[in-house]
Amino acid sequence: MVKPVDAWLLPDGVADVLPVEAARLESLRRQLLDHFARWGYALVLPPLMEYLESLLSGSGRDLADLTFKITDQLSGRMMGVRADTTPQVARLDAHCLRSEGPARYCYAGTVLHTRPMGIAASRCPVQIGAELYGHAGVESDIEIIRLTLDALHIAGARELHLDLGHVGVFRALAAAAELDCVTEASLRDMLSRKSLPEWHEAIPARVGAAHQAALLPLPSLAGDVSVLAEAKVLWPDAPAAVSQALADVQAVVTAIQQSHPNVVLTLDLGDVRGYHYHTGLVFSVYAPGHAREVAKGGRYDHVGEAFGRARAATGFSADLKQWLDFSNATAATQGILAPAGDDADLRAAMIQARAHGQRVVQQLPGALLSAVEAGCDREFFYADACWQVRAVAS
Repeated sequence: MVKPVDAWLLPDGVADVLPVEAARLESLRRQLLDHFARWGYALVLPPLMEYLESLLSGSGRDLADLTFKITDQLSGRMMGVRADTTPQVARLDAHCLRSEGPARYCYAGTVLHTRPMGIAASRCPVQIGAELYGHAGVESDIEIIRLTLDALHIAGARELHLDLGHVGVFRALAAAAELDCVTEASLRDMLSRKSLPEWHEAIPARVGAAHQAALLPLPSLAGDVSVLAEAKVLWPDAPAAVSQALADVQAVVTAIQQSHPNVVLTLDLGDVRGYHYHTGLVFSVYAPGHAREVAKGGRYDHVGEAFGRARAATGFSADLKQWLDFSNATAATQGILAPAGDDADLRAAMIQARAHGQRVVQQLPGALLSAVEAGCDREFFYADACWQVRAVAS
């Protein structure tokens, strides 16, 4: 039984967004969607819930533990509340839109998680993101990363740190060494934890001598952009997939250094985040004062395969609520306070002001508000046989 005193308390990781913050959140959402639109990204609004087999198809299965499951009262089938919008966009691209060339989509909406994704993370973030389908070249990855960095700048973020990786490096080295699934999974776990003692003990024991030299330095190939030169020296006869991965990372580094020279770049060639989900370049963006990434993304070329259309795809997503921390600005107190009453001339003046985008708050009889309480900096007053507007005396 829930105690009456607790009945209105919210669960851990769930919070209300009150008027001032809600206004800031909505203003930022509009700015960012306009930013995406200027780059050619079309807004899509997938439903909050879908049948579970659709929501968790393909790469979406990685989201199974994060997804709330419910029973559809109409059909009796299991449904899920979305924990990520990307599988839904993949479904739209495969079945509803079916563009043959590159297609750009963006979205902004609430998702729901069974547990928080990190320290102080919300369980109901407002996920904002953009995705580019139908182009496999590194140019698409560069576009998405630039779009992300520009969006963060609009939100007020500064001193950004971009961390680049490529899941194809470990995947190609593991394939070349002909590792079985159990060994590959075990080594991947060590790599994700950067457990160097375990790694250096396991490689000689589990990997053939011909491939030990290629795998041993992988966890240490993390740092500034000089890591790329080091990798080329260590892997002179690397598999073609590794060489292509290094070339793609180098192309991104060069492009971002040109377009965003103030962004700090680091690399991690042993990055295996989202290994079953991502297929190539991956990235995370960090900002001062934030313990976790403020945006993340990468390439996931097989995301639409479960829907019958495995198109190349890359994108990013972020929690819009988290981005509010980048600006300390408060919502401006702007508006016109109107007196109570149903005077025809006053009503006409209010209609005209609202038609020009002005915020007008009318007093109600017996419940008068001050201008500050109403969030207004001006007021209507009657003079010279007409209603006029003046600033409220401070």
